[in-house]
Amino acid sequence: MLKDKTISIIGAGNMGEALVSGLISSKSTAAGNIICTDIREDQLESVKEKYGVAVTTNNLDAVKASEIIIYAVKPQIIAPVLVETASKLDMSKLIISIAAGVSLAAIESCLNKKLRLIRVMPNIAAFVQESATVVAAGKNASRDDVKMAMAIFDSMGKTIFLKENILMDAVTGLSGSGPAYIFLIVDALADGGVKVGLARQDALFLATQTVLGAAKLLMETKEHPGKLKDMVTSPGGTAIAGIHTLEKGGLRTTLINAVEVATQRSRELGEIITKNFSNKS
Repeated sequence: MLKDKTISIIGAGNMGEALVSGLISSKSTAAGNIICTDIREDQLESVKEKYGVAVTTNNLDAVKASEIIIYAVKPQIIAPVLVETASKLDMSKLIISIAAGVSLAAIESCLNKKLRLIRVMPNIAAFVQESATVVAAGKNASRDDVKMAMAIFDSMGKTIFLKENILMDAVTGLSGSGPAYIFLIVDALADGGVKVGLARQDALFLATQTVLGAAKLLMETKEHPGKLKDMVTSPGGTAIAGIHTLEKGGLRTTLINAVEVATQRSRELGEIITKNFSNKS
């Protein structure tokens, strides 16, 4: 699906480079089909040396030469970058934004033309090709456009499609921010191991592998987490004693609240960005 398409990645920062790495290592496309842009020439040289892709500091030239354009720039600067490249954007090109908090409506308003738009929310695990990514489509995007976007982001993890792009704030609160919650949980588990006598390095390894294994078991068995939890908790055993302490401490409620608060914060930041969008353009 992607092999004959030229893809421009506008912004060769962390997420942009993760995209390049995923696309090439998964053989979704060849290095010769990718153009990366950035204002930092040293970063472009690094990406070119690592992956063999074409690079340029000229966003307009990259957009002109491509069928698929991915805007991987920070939300605060996407408006002027969109305006800069607008003259070369039309219905012949698939346009993908990964700018957090920037709605499809804001992009449509900024460009003021009929375009095939897709909004995507990946997470930091893209760096190890395990991102949990959500794709939402604009009104002019076709089913094939969605399939292409999902094929791109499947190269750096697993992707789902949401019909309602208004749910992207909830996605940000759960999977976008979620790795931070898991890092905190792993750190706390490791601290617990240290408290009961394990060496720090061993405790951190065991905590990390335990989270990885539990997640893999959930993904591969597709069982409800409650059922798998019951498989670990024998009557009067160690796991149920630990779970009782977690429930007493409010772990479940705290995590639910964390997702809710992060979602609300994403909504607030999105409103600020959208409010200032026209001024920045």
